[in-house]
Amino acid sequence: MEDDAPVIYGLEFQIHIIDFDDENNIINKNVLLHQVGEIWHISTSPADRGVLATCYNKPSDSKVLTCAAVWRMPKELEPGSHESPDDSSSTAHTLELLCHLDNTAHGSMACVTWEPTGDGKKVISLADNHILLWDLQESSSQAVLASSASLEGKGQLKFTSGRWSPHHTGTQVATANDTTIRGWDTRSMSQIYCIENAHGQLVRDLDFNPNRQYYLASCGDDCKVKFWDTRNVTEPVKTLEEHSHWVWNVRYNHSHDQLVLTGSSDSRVILSNMVSISSEPFGHLVDDDDLSDQEERRPEEKSQEPPQDSVIATYEEHEDSVYAVDWSSADPWLFASLSYDGRLVINRVPRALKYHILL
Repeated sequence: MEDDAPVIYGLEFQIHIIDFDDENNIINKNVLLHQVGEIWHISTSPADRGVLATCYNKPSDSKVLTCAAVWRMPKELEPGSHESPDDSSSTAHTLELLCHLDNTAHGSMACVTWEPTGDGKKVISLADNHILLWDLQESSSQAVLASSASLEGKGQLKFTSGRWSPHHTGTQVATANDTTIRGWDTRSMSQIYCIENAHGQLVRDLDFNPNRQYYLASCGDDCKVKFWDTRNVTEPVKTLEEHSHWVWNVRYNHSHDQLVLTGSSDSRVILSNMVSISSEPFGHLVDDDDLSDQEERRPEEKSQEPPQDSVIATYEEHEDSVYAVDWSSADPWLFASLSYDGRLVINRVPRALKYHILL
């Protein structure tokens, strides 16, 4: 494997690990068997890159229940491993089951999200109208339900997605159900904010700005991407309306938070430059306290206006709905997208913008 971390995605009863050799522009694939059921969601541990969680369909008493489990991939396939797989890419490998997240009493799992900081021993799962906090013990071989909370209200309330904030010492999680976004304190499992009618239709995905602790992005079936300050949720701080169909995914760049990726059922991936609400609105971090004398600032610096938000590029390599987009954890300028027809596309941030941000 070269300098980039693998892209991992589920295909029916398999997981494919994709290694991208950046120097030679070659994609290599390894297959892991996932024999327990069809995969609907995958998330990897931020503390141990060889450990992942899946949500998958399991037939049960004439109905299909979506379950969740934690797995370990073979050592030689772990990101960053210097061991070589014994078999060729055409040979399937086996996942080691670490533990099940028992949702028998709570319904079907929508997703599993890992605590972004710490030792990778805490996960949250969303099952129907329940938010469940798990402690993974005994080298992740046992999952103990630590605490939980439930949505209450009229109708059949169900979570659709969730995201654990990397800020606030890992004590806040955001969830989406129908058109509503909620914030939760994991210490008390109590609600700390609620954005009703955040979108005109179903909210599909959420992501926290990695550098601004109160900023949250959301997307949904109203074709919009919205950016929120969770301290004041009466109105979004920005709204993007570049897609023409449901928006399935929104992802902040881990290093340069002005870069935002979105994927949609309109078969397009859009890379946006949301610089006005980023941690570097003037192209660099601004701290007036560092200026010993305000009068020493040149007039052009005082009147400098932040660059305008804009669409950087629209990628149309897909011919079907784009269900997933994400950034490389190893290379901040590299990203991947995956569409319903199984096509995986790897792209780079345009070189001119890269140097503009760096310089």
